[in-house]
Amino acid sequence: MSAFSIQLINGCLESDIELEDQNTFQALKQLGAIEEVNGLWTLNSLYRAGRLYVGKDGKGYVEAEFKDQKDLLIEPDHLGDAKHGDVVVAKRIIAKRGRASGKIVQVITKAHMFTIAYTHRDEQGNFSVLNIRTGEPTHAVMEGMDLKAFKLGTVLKVDVDDDKVLEVFGHLADPKVDEKISLALYHREDAFPPECLTDALKVEKEVDRNEHPDRIDLTHLNFCTIDPVTAKDFDDAIYFDLENTTLYVAIADVSHYVTYFSNIDKEAKKRGFTTYLPHKSFPMLPRELSENICSLKPKVDRLAFVAKIELDKATLKPLKEEFFEAIIHSKHRFNYENIDTILEYGSAGVDGTVAEILTWLLPLQKITERLHHERLKHGFDFRSEETKLTINADHLLTATQIETGTPSHSLIEECMLLANQASAKRFTGEGDSIFRIHQPPQLSRTEQLLSELAAVGLFVEEYEDSPSLIRAIQKEAQKMGLAAEVDSMIIKSLRQANYAAYNVGHFGLGFSNYSHFTSPIRRYADLILHRLIKTQLNDDKEEMEYLLRNIEPLCARVSDLEREATKAEWDFRDRKFARWAQTQKGLFFEAEIIEAKESAKAVLKGDIKGVVVHLKGDDVMLFDKVRVMITEVNIAQAVIMAELVNKLSKEEMEL
Repeated sequence: MSAFSIQLINGCLESDIELEDQNTFQALKQLGAIEEVNGLWTLNSLYRAGRLYVGKDGKGYVEAEFKDQKDLLIEPDHLGDAKHGDVVVAKRIIAKRGRASGKIVQVITKAHMFTIAYTHRDEQGNFSVLNIRTGEPTHAVMEGMDLKAFKLGTVLKVDVDDDKVLEVFGHLADPKVDEKISLALYHREDAFPPECLTDALKVEKEVDRNEHPDRIDLTHLNFCTIDPVTAKDFDDAIYFDLENTTLYVAIADVSHYVTYFSNIDKEAKKRGFTTYLPHKSFPMLPRELSENICSLKPKVDRLAFVAKIELDKATLKPLKEEFFEAIIHSKHRFNYENIDTILEYGSAGVDGTVAEILTWLLPLQKITERLHHERLKHGFDFRSEETKLTINADHLLTATQIETGTPSHSLIEECMLLANQASAKRFTGEGDSIFRIHQPPQLSRTEQLLSELAAVGLFVEEYEDSPSLIRAIQKEAQKMGLAAEVDSMIIKSLRQANYAAYNVGHFGLGFSNYSHFTSPIRRYADLILHRLIKTQLNDDKEEMEYLLRNIEPLCARVSDLEREATKAEWDFRDRKFARWAQTQKGLFFEAEIIEAKESAKAVLKGDIKGVVVHLKGDDVMLFDKVRVMITEVNIAQAVIMAELVNKLSKEEMEL
């Protein structure tokens, strides 16, 4: 569901409607599809808002939003201009046979505003324009230009309604075009509108303590940051009061600088998240904010929103949790490698401020080890390996590196988890905040997982519930030397975590209460949560009422935007893998089967990690060790094809 359609279903003020939805709102008002009830605009009972699904028979269905509703049938001649995946408003009518059906009266949100396509000529010499996502022919026209005049492989942005070319991106032979394709396919933005940059430049460049007399001054405390060595924006800093076992998690106070309805806020809501490609980030906020005044840089005063958590010395359970606005002065910037080196080899030779910080940081690390161990009694620790790509100046892949969690990562993670839980516990969970939820697995997906594992000889006989089943699977996988592979399968079988106004807990983490509080520079959900907590602290009922009136559509919006950002990152990665594979055609690689049956896939073993190839109908089983040869590469769709050469024994793989 789109955010606007949720507003129509729940009821909203006209002033709540986003600028991009105002024309649609006025059109629905003229149709009589919405009415004002008790001061809120809502859908007339004859109308239904929802996502449209169109089957192969041409019939459409508008999805039901409530358990007591059926999907609303839309006959082909009542679809109008609506297409599969669009969010629409339909008017209910009675069909000839008495079944309620509908007629589309308005498209709220198009599934696709434009198509990314490229010029192509087949083996017979026939010219066409192909959809880069599907490889299927599409239409495109360019005023005053014959598309055949373009070099084959020219990438075009095409309007879905009139087929007009909106922009020429470049050429498939140029690796630099990958960035444009991935961003466009998943509606990610690069440049900020001029008004955002103008407003960002007006923001103060440094913090004057005298201008913030109501804030708690924590500048005397030895806060520090721990981040990747390449980090440019610092969301969080920590300090631990060893004597009182009290953790301070200071988070960049973005909400102080980004106000409601400002140009920067509107753009942040539109982006939802920072998108990270290997060579460049595409931030949610202008860099003038995200990398400067909002960033908790070392040795400068910064405004922060602080979670102060007092822990029981014996059990490490939170005794008291409070939130307040503060000023901090981070004393040192560590990176993960710094901390891991100190943890492994000790701190001999370290002096000054760093030595002072280590007097509390090293004991805190031991405490977070205990917290981690305790957390795994209820949650899970999946062996998720992240592949980091190195891209050169020519935008080509030169190396990959597998990144796994280290003690320094775990130290920061456990601190952030405490703050995220504390923020969620402030609310009832009944539509009064924005929660990060993860629902338990569906029975059908669990049964499918067990069936796939049984095929490779992994069986689980005794378990009481979903958590105990997953732990039993992990235990058996460990015995078989397949821990990482099986963890990957388990993750695929689980539901996706998302944002919701109603709290149902977080299955994967094993938490009853969980929100995202710690990254407002790069996640809009965290910024909204900061605003909500501040309305509590300031007893601002009017502001809270506004936020909660729109909290459900906002949760839907940011959940969708999160998926889009992730897909853009994956798409770019696959395009770089495909370009690398183009240089490896005809070469042999050892690989492991990660999907069997008709659509078999294998992940290559070698210096370049994470490359997945498609195998043509080969008789292979899950986790088989094989030798393959790369045969074809489709650069446009980022698909790598390979042929099975032979299966390998375990001994051959270890050579």
